[in-house]
Order: sequence, then structure tokens, then C-alpha cells
Amino acid sequence: MTRWGFLPTSSSWLRNSLQTALRRLDTMMAEWDLRGLRLGFPLGGPTSSDISADTGLPLGAVPAVVTNLAIRLAPSHGKTVAPETKSDARTYLNTLMTYAAFPNEYQWQSTLPLGAGNKPWRWLQTFAAKPQAKDLPTPVVGMTFDGGPQ
Repeated sequence: MTRWGFLPTSSSWLRNSLQTALRRLDTMMAEWDLRGLRLGFPLGGPTSSDISADTGLPLGAVPAVVTNLAIRLAPSHGKTVAPETKSDARTYLNTLMTYAAFPNEYQWQSTLPLGAGNKPWRWLQTFAAKPQAKDLPTPVVGMTFDGGPQ
């Protein structure tokens, strides 16, 4: 918090400030979840947030979360946000949304029928081929876009 000029003056101020920041973080992550960006952040009720709990965020998402949270916290502390911080926050969030927009590739199970458009007498194959593990990319754990939790 000292990076943005938020210096605590007392322990009660710090405790209240941290609880406010935690509520705003929960709100921001819930908004991102509604937009379809699910990062593995534990979304709970307003009383279930714990300041010492692990967020579960992938490391690549941390800069986007930190800079966007700083933008949300600055006005309540009487600070203006530097244009570089705004630009960085926008860039980080756009990069995160772009990265998460590409769906993970996967193969169908071999017990799945190929469907009405597939004519088995053309290829002599009525079910999907067996999955090949070597063809699948390594998925990013905990990050989905409009697909719900993994």
C-alpha cells in the first residue's frame, strides 16, 4: 500500500482499511466472474472473507488484480491514480481477458456418437476416435472464460 501513498496512521485505521480493501476485492472479483472471467478466486458471502486466506489466483493474474484494485481504492484515500497505473491496469486486464477467451482444446470420448451429419458408410466410423494424450495442450489450471469452474 505504500507504493500508492497509503501510509497507515494507526492500527485501527489499518484494520478498517484492510477490511475495506478486502470487500472491494471481493466485489471486483465477483464482477469479473459475472463477465465470465473465472480465476479461481474463492467467491463467498460478505462475511466469509478472510484477510489471511490464500486467493488461489494464478500468478499471471496477480498484476491485473493488484492494479485494478489500486484504482478502486485510491479515491477512498483521497489519492489520484497515475495515468501509468490506469494504462497498466487496462493492459493487464485486456491481456488476461484475451488469454482466457481461447477455450481449452479437448477430445471427445470414444463412446460419443458422431451425430446425424456423420454418415457411417462413408468412413465406417460411428463413434469418435479414441483420445490421443499427445495431441492435447497442457491446460491452465483455475482459469476459464464463460465455461464455469473446471
